[in-house]
Amino acid sequence: MPDPHWLFGDQLGPHFLTPGDDGPERDAPVVMVESRAVFRRRRFHRAKAHLVLSAMRHRAAELGDRVRYVRAETYREGLREAVGDTPLTAHHPTSRAALDFVNSLDQVRVLPARGFLVPHDDFRAWADGRDGKRLLQEEFYRWTRRTHGLLMDGGEPAGGRWNHDHDNREPPPRGAATLGAPAPYRPREDDIDAEVRADLDRWEREDGIRFVGRDAPRVFPATRREARAALRRFITHRLAGFGPHEDALLAADPVLSHSLLSSSLNLGLLDPAEVVEAAEAAWRAGDAPVNSVEGFVRQVAGWREYVWQLYWYFGEDYRHRNALRHHAPLPGWFLELDADAVEARCMATVLAQVRDTGWTHHIPRLMVLGSHALQRGWDPRAVTDWFHRCFVDGYDWVMLPNVVGMSQYADGGRMTTKPYTSGGAYLHRMSDLCGGCAYRPGDRTGARACPFTTGYWSFVHRHRAVLAGNSRTARAVQGMDRLGDIEEVLRTERARGDAPP
Repeated sequence: MPDPHWLFGDQLGPHFLTPGDDGPERDAPVVMVESRAVFRRRRFHRAKAHLVLSAMRHRAAELGDRVRYVRAETYREGLREAVGDTPLTAHHPTSRAALDFVNSLDQVRVLPARGFLVPHDDFRAWADGRDGKRLLQEEFYRWTRRTHGLLMDGGEPAGGRWNHDHDNREPPPRGAATLGAPAPYRPREDDIDAEVRADLDRWEREDGIRFVGRDAPRVFPATRREARAALRRFITHRLAGFGPHEDALLAADPVLSHSLLSSSLNLGLLDPAEVVEAAEAAWRAGDAPVNSVEGFVRQVAGWREYVWQLYWYFGEDYRHRNALRHHAPLPGWFLELDADAVEARCMATVLAQVRDTGWTHHIPRLMVLGSHALQRGWDPRAVTDWFHRCFVDGYDWVMLPNVVGMSQYADGGRMTTKPYTSGGAYLHRMSDLCGGCAYRPGDRTGARACPFTTGYWSFVHRHRAVLAGNSRTARAVQGMDRLGDIEEVLRTERARGDAPP
């Protein structure tokens, strides 16, 4: 009898059970453990809890008699019930806490990670070759494409350029309420979803487990079949229009042409190789333009891989980085996703999207939610935890570099070359969210001063020394010095305090 293989809740695709030198033994029995303690320790979004449990239970149903599925208070108790002291294998977990726990169990043999394009050792060799410095995402992305022959044409990048960002940062069409893109794939709930919903209701009612966000019908794939259908729908009907407006925001069209595949990738239902290969095939078949395909491939083979690798390469100390010395606690309205308490239309709209679905695309995350947190000086560890808990695609490895490094600039520039924040003018240019708002993006003072505009200049003023020494942000300091009303701007921002914008 081969050793059992422990399958984690984010390793649900068939590629995690493929036998080989770096995989489980052929026909190995499978163990899955559903731990209530995970949900007791942290207050996750209800939609996220539903999606993860539904995906795990669907996978167990697919595996049938091959799997021993145990519901327990803790992983340790579940393993004891499932296999006792029997040796078992497990693929490299996706968090440091999980890896530390697995390594503490003498019975578990840890296999290499799957679900990513680049092996850890290959990335470490690449990064060490740069002395661990200047680990620019653009250089990593180009190296990954060369190494994997991805979106390449005779040794050169497809379309003659590595980077098509210039064509992929257009504001939304003037006067348009939506992009008019074909609707994304949406799954239908089944009996397993009904069981999950009943269990979550019971946990809240009887076990003291609490969630944030609203319960609603599941909108993201929970099975390999659903994830494959979502991928096909995106490639066939939505990829062609993805690129130009991938950074835009429209109040009535939160999904635009985005793929909505991040949760499927992060649950392991899709392998990144099949995703980027499908996108490249669409370009080669003439079904999608190179700028849209390159923009999408950059998100999967560039940014996703880069974040995964930096999570492990930077080490656990990275979690504690706070270069800007931000320590303010997250206010209650933000923690509770209380969009109704917010007047600023951009924040109210985005927070409502998170409250209702546990998802919003990358620009609202970075330039609305993250930018506001940065401007207000909220503790980056608390911000990281909030993103982890509140997003259906949020995991420790996803959010730690994304929030500490990019969104909150808490690492002082180790990951990105500048803080990502802006005044209301950026949101006005890239969205329709300023229309009908109680505030005006161009106003710095007065009752209608935009919270993002006053917040931006207050941030520049507070961190003047850091920003003046950075070639990418020095002009912001120069611009602030030309403001004749900066003291009034600072008073306006201080008066708002932790109140909702």
